[in-house]
Amino acid sequence: MKFYVSCAKGLEYLLVDELTALGAAKATATVSGVNAEGTLHDAQRAVLWSRLASRVLWPIGEFECPDQDALYDGIFALPWTRHLTSELTLAVDAHVSGEAITHARFAAQRIKDAIVDHLRAEGFERPSVDVDEPDVRINFSLRKGRATVSIDLGGGPLHRRGWRQVRNEAPLKENLAAAVLLRGGWLQSYAGGGGLLDPMCGSGTLLIEGVLMAADVAPGLQRHGSLPPSRWLGFDAEQWRVLLDQARTREAAGRAKLGQVAFGSDIDPRAIEAARASAREAGVEDAIAFGVSDVAQLSAPPIRRGVVVCNPPYDERLAADVALYRALGDGLRQAVPDWRASLLCGSADLAMATGLRAQKKYQLFNGAIECALIFVDPIAPPQRVVPDAPPELNDGAQMVANRLRKNLKKLKAWRQREDVSCYRAYDADLPEYAAAVDVYTEAEGAQRTFLHVQEYAAPASIPEADVQRRFNELLSAVRAVFEAPREQVAIKSRARGKGGSKYGRMGQQGEFIVVREHGARLRVNLFDYLDTGLFLDHRPLRGQMAAQARGRRFLNLFSYTGVASVEAAVAGANSTTSVDLSATYLEWCAENLRENGLGGARHQLVQADVLAWLEADRGQYDLIFCDPPTFSNSARAEDFDVQRDHVRLLRAAVARLAQGGVLYFSNNFRRFRLDEAAVAEFAVCEEISPSTIGPDFERNARIHRAWRLTRA
Repeated sequence: MKFYVSCAKGLEYLLVDELTALGAAKATATVSGVNAEGTLHDAQRAVLWSRLASRVLWPIGEFECPDQDALYDGIFALPWTRHLTSELTLAVDAHVSGEAITHARFAAQRIKDAIVDHLRAEGFERPSVDVDEPDVRINFSLRKGRATVSIDLGGGPLHRRGWRQVRNEAPLKENLAAAVLLRGGWLQSYAGGGGLLDPMCGSGTLLIEGVLMAADVAPGLQRHGSLPPSRWLGFDAEQWRVLLDQARTREAAGRAKLGQVAFGSDIDPRAIEAARASAREAGVEDAIAFGVSDVAQLSAPPIRRGVVVCNPPYDERLAADVALYRALGDGLRQAVPDWRASLLCGSADLAMATGLRAQKKYQLFNGAIECALIFVDPIAPPQRVVPDAPPELNDGAQMVANRLRKNLKKLKAWRQREDVSCYRAYDADLPEYAAAVDVYTEAEGAQRTFLHVQEYAAPASIPEADVQRRFNELLSAVRAVFEAPREQVAIKSRARGKGGSKYGRMGQQGEFIVVREHGARLRVNLFDYLDTGLFLDHRPLRGQMAAQARGRRFLNLFSYTGVASVEAAVAGANSTTSVDLSATYLEWCAENLRENGLGGARHQLVQADVLAWLEADRGQYDLIFCDPPTFSNSARAEDFDVQRDHVRLLRAAVARLAQGGVLYFSNNFRRFRLDEAAVAEFAVCEEISPSTIGPDFERNARIHRAWRLTRA
């Protein structure tokens, strides 16, 4: 069955991973939730074990709902005697959008009336309503005239773990706390003997949740006790008891290994008192050392390494003491410089006020408040030692340096005119020095210049020693010309081995920088992947599409990190849909959208095999971008070969074009041959490759080819 698991905005991709780990057959992120596939047992397991979910909803019916009469009739027609009896209490949560039914409370009342009338028509007594603790909680959702009726398997909000004793003025929900801990790598740190620190712990939510995670305590164990969370007649109570028994066994083992691993402080003694009471109720009081302290006088815990988690104060107006955020950063650098940190700040500006350099930044929502979660590792990186003078270049390196300077001078006027900050500066201009050098300039802050150096394969006839020497000379020239410190130069070098020349293992620094192109802010990662998240050669084509995007529906196939979608959205596209098989790239796309203040239902992310999705889709789009890989043999989709499959792909894509729509198709397979006769049957096709190659790629004009297609 398909079921739906809701969550706070920004947690969707974490929740996808969690549900997959819990046994769901499939999980696909959507806005504020995940569409999952699996058995009822999988859904019940999520109720007990999900740390990130808000609700787990099991659908029992769907119907078209254009008005309130259709609402009543659709609800009445469902087989309610299979779901509840008159002895059970019920509650209805309704969520509506559109013009037909605009009031959720009215919808909930009509649903209750229809259920009651159905049961009475079947000879049952009228069931009672209990809005706080019903036996059966029913969820109703109305979107675009389509109604979905579901059973809330958890019986209510899953973020409530059952241990909180006192609520302060702005408590952090436990599922959001779990996200902060997961993004900070807390479980990996705990497994390696690390500790947990919250220097502004408030009522202790982050620390208590973190210790319970470390002890392998199911988040629903204390919330439900021995009773099932729902008395819905379809609920598998026997399976629930099995799940509880397994969870208690894991809890006993986890708690037995638990020592004092967490440390919390706060300037408010009342908050510390509340935190101790909640920790006592959760059974983790001995694992957490609490104290009253100002963050400016923060002391180092008696553990060498660990994770700092913190949710510094702010309110719904994002009013906060910037000096407090600065004091937090200063205190952490002084007390725990070698630790990592996961800090949930009220905004990107407040995060920046800490003075800490974030390797990763995520957009999360604390209720309606958009927050910035930053990940820092380590908190205080070692200071870079700058040599007094750059090393002298030998003749080979000097030759490369001269060519680089010549290229930069040639490109300068174009870069200034077009406002280009990411570009190719060198592309094997000197054949002996075979590499590409790309420049990425930060869009904010110090606007540092990063360099991405990618070595090309040398002929097998050239000795390995000569290959290595020349590449080192090229690197020396690059650093000298750009005056770039070593940590701002990403190097992708090839190693010879079985199967020929290939790239060695990439890094795992997790460092993203934000750059700008065509007015859009984009996250790139230069160190961890062979590609950076931004294909520089497609800059002109992305610009052409962005110029045509205003008010149009944009579809991005094989969307990668979604750069074309983001630039179209920034340029005023009415909607964007990005389709890719990779959850990693879709999450990257979501982060790029959030970096530009974009999101919601207008910008859809679809994890799917592009060809299968395209042939099943019935949407209409005004502008389509299709840039497929040369080959793909993912285990989750059909094998794809662009030469073999391009006609089928283009036919399916052109079929989705609205009247007057345009499809841009490109690929970088050097031996690709477009089947013009076959394509002519359904499209008018024009090659536009020359207009899609920028001045920085003129030496390598065959890096890709591109076509413009309209419906025949």
